Amino acid sequence: MRKQAVLPETALFDKRRETLSVDRDAVLLLIDVQDGFKDPKWGRRNNPCAEAKIAQVLNTWRVSGRPIIHVQHVSQEHASVFAPESPGIALQEFARPANGELLLQKRVNSAFIGTELDRSLKERGATALVVVGFTTDHCVSSTVRMAGNLGYRTIVVADGTATFERRSVDNKPVGPEIIHQVHLLSLQGEFAEVLDADMVLSLSEKE
Repeated sequence: MRKQAVLPETALFDKRRETLSVDRDAVLLLIDVQDGFKDPKWGRRNNPCAEAKIAQVLNTWRVSGRPIIHVQHVSQEHASVFAPESPGIALQEFARPANGELLLQKRVNSAFIGTELDRSLKERGATALVVVGFTTDHCVSSTVRMAGNLGYRTIVVADGTATFERRSVDNKPVGPEIIHQVHLLSLQGEFAEVLDADMVLSLSEKE
């Protein structure tokens, strides 16, 4: 009995790449790109280039006239860096809405809960999302999981998000890159496609 050939990982990725695309009307969803994430209280962070990658994707979407939605976290906790009176609630300057881009405010992790996001997407006839923002394991992951369950074709820009060091239940530090990669891995294939910014932009040019 002949053994079936097993393709190396690089070949499997190249094969998957052939079927990838970015919808022409895909909505760019920016999640919590806010000044509060610059606060040193968060500790060690991975992917220091996340903002640059977000800016790159945002500029491409603006130049091409594709739809863009911004999401801003407004905490109900007075001590939070995202409390209404805190300077940390502000969107980072490069990622503020322009030219009528929609801004939605949320109070929990998922951008679909307590907001008009799903209705706004349906009104636009949108079926696909490209997601960037913060943080990989909290608001990005929560939003992407709901997007997948609601039937949206979703792409997460892997280097357009980041997270911070956390502590395990036994109080041991867990590095931010580990957390980042594990959460992206759990999203890949089940809830979204996970691609880096260069791939997303390359695919966008083909549409």
